[in-house]
Amino acid sequence: MANPFVSEIRIVGFNFPPHGWALCNGQLLPIAQNTALFSLLGTTFGGNGTSTFGLPNLQGSAPLHFGQGPGLSAYALGQFSGATTVTLNSTQLPIHAHTPACFSTNPNPAPVLSPAGSVWAVAGARRGAANLYATTTDGTTMNSTAIGSTGGSAGVALPHNNLHPYLAITFVIALQGVFPARN
Repeated sequence: MANPFVSEIRIVGFNFPPHGWALCNGQLLPIAQNTALFSLLGTTFGGNGTSTFGLPNLQGSAPLHFGQGPGLSAYALGQFSGATTVTLNSTQLPIHAHTPACFSTNPNPAPVLSPAGSVWAVAGARRGAANLYATTTDGTTMNSTAIGSTGGSAGVALPHNNLHPYLAITFVIALQGVFPARN
């Protein structure tokens, strides 16, 4: 891996850093033995800035260019974000209703949209029929909140993080090499 820039990051298909390179796993390095690399990275990726500094940690992360593109969010160099798993709550769901079949008991069994004063329907015996529920009941009274609206985002689901498809590979960073010229 001839003539890399100091702090250049490369992707390799093997599981170890070659001579003069280190894994991008967030490890702390001593400043005194890596002054050129520290002058480029500083404490952007960790360390105390007096005796140690950190390397980028790309374990379980996808790299993202810093800055802000048109219509995109702004990202600072070294900013870490995202989550492997996210649990949605009701405010992240569009407002919607759950409407199981229920029937009024007064005066004759008939389909209704409100559970108040109604009973759960019993599944009908005729498969393939338009109405799979019979007008008979098991007598269990419904709770008045059994059918109602839920969610709270005015009809639009809010975006949430998801782990995208991935391929595990090795990121390495050059500890030695050509010092990049600043323009």
